Amino acid sequence: MNAQKLHLLAVAAAVAASFAMASTPALAAGAKAEHDHHAAAPARLSLDHGKKWGTDEALRTGMERIRNAVEPQLAAAHAGKLSPADYAALAGKVENEVAGIVGNCKLEPKADAMLHLVIADLGAGTDAMAGKAKKAKPEQGLVKVASAVNNYGRYFEHPGFKPIHLGH
Repeated sequence: MNAQKLHLLAVAAAVAASFAMASTPALAAGAKAEHDHHAAAPARLSLDHGKKWGTDEALRTGMERIRNAVEPQLAAAHAGKLSPADYAALAGKVENEVAGIVGNCKLEPKADAMLHLVIADLGAGTDAMAGKAKKAKPEQGLVKVASAVNNYGRYFEHPGFKPIHLGH
């Protein structure tokens, strides 16, 4: 490949990366990225007039799977025992679950908008775990994912949900 083609490819990659970083994380790629019922995303998580937001089965199942994948890895992460490949594999599991959640979303618009704040944090965490975030270490990404899962439990109705102990 000549230098001009390489330069154009690099520019195209940079533009694509900037769009990905400016929008909802790419972890929902392959899933239905947009819903017809999207409302403007609020700035921060909040309850629905003092009550937790409703959920659907796909959301509860996906978040439970994310929780169960992440929680057992925290101690190893804090001890420095996870390799870059371990983090990348875990990020992939979380991304797959999020894609399933997004692809099967049946939430009402306001709950959906709140969920997108959780999904954004999951995306930022998985990006760090996969080495895509330059300023964040993989362990920080894992903690961000665990915190996002805990926020889901604080703001969304999920009978029997147990928060993740962050170990700090």
